[in-house]
Amino acid sequence: MDSRWIGYLGLISFSFAWIPQSWQTVRAGRCDVNTSFLALAGLGSLSLAAYAFCQRDPIFSVLNAMTGAGALLNLYFGLFPREAK
Repeated sequence: MDSRWIGYLGLISFSFAWIPQSWQTVRAGRCDVNTSFLALAGLGSLSLAAYAFCQRDPIFSVLNAMTGAGALLNLYFGLFPREAK
């Protein structure tokens, strides 16, 4: 039995977990999540994405690239909040 489907299920679930937070962040124009956490999560995820890419692991390459992007998007709005209108 091919167990890659379990990896793809985890990829979808874990990377989609960033969508509600990122959507709220973009709509609000700011992020109240700790910026140190977001910076470390972004760096960690992108580093793991590079490693997984070198290992030719598509599941973890995509997973970590997506979660890294989510963390960095939230970090951007945490550091540079949009002015309230």
